Amino acid sequence: SNQLGSIYGHTSVMTGSLLDDHHWHSIIIERHGRNINLTLDRHMQHFRTNGEFDYLDLDYEITFGGMPFSGKPSSNSRKNFKGCMESINYNGNNITDLAKRKKLEPSNVGNLSFSCVEPHTVPVFFNATSYLEVPGRPSQDLFSVSFLFRTWNPNGLLVFSNFADDLGNVEIDINEGKVSVHINVTLVKKNRIDISS
Repeated sequence: SNQLGSIYGHTSVMTGSLLDDHHWHSIIIERHGRNINLTLDRHMQHFRTNGEFDYLDLDYEITFGGMPFSGKPSSNSRKNFKGCMESINYNGNNITDLAKRKKLEPSNVGNLSFSCVEPHTVPVFFNATSYLEVPGRPSQDLFSVSFLFRTWNPNGLLVFSNFADDLGNVEIDINEGKVSVHINVTLVKKNRIDISS
């Protein structure tokens, strides 16, 4: 805060998108006076805090993953984090290791388990001639497909489906290392849509 009141010292910064993808993401926050470096997945943002003071008096506990019920968050969200964290480091101390060995003083770790359960998935291996065919759903106006994949090959067909009554098809493939979506519709003037990423 400053002499005019705490509202002038309030600083909020947002970064990243679609981080709820069940992949590991890294966060590094470094503070040097009023200058902050915020790094998310190796993408760094520089910003300067509001207010007049160059130092922080961290009089109370620092909590990771949420806060106890007695805490007073500045944001509207009261939900604690649900997920996994690893390699929590604070000013050079490995907090996760200290918490696991019960070496934090004072310590209140709540209900933690020091393991991260991965979702149970069953992979499928495709060779150059194999495919998996499932029944379609006629008369549906929604098409939604999701999957994870990994490959060493820069080209390959991922998903293909013909529309009913020879009205076209949809195709998702890897082309020169990029994912491409092709939608072909036979009864319209602009009959092909191509999306690449």
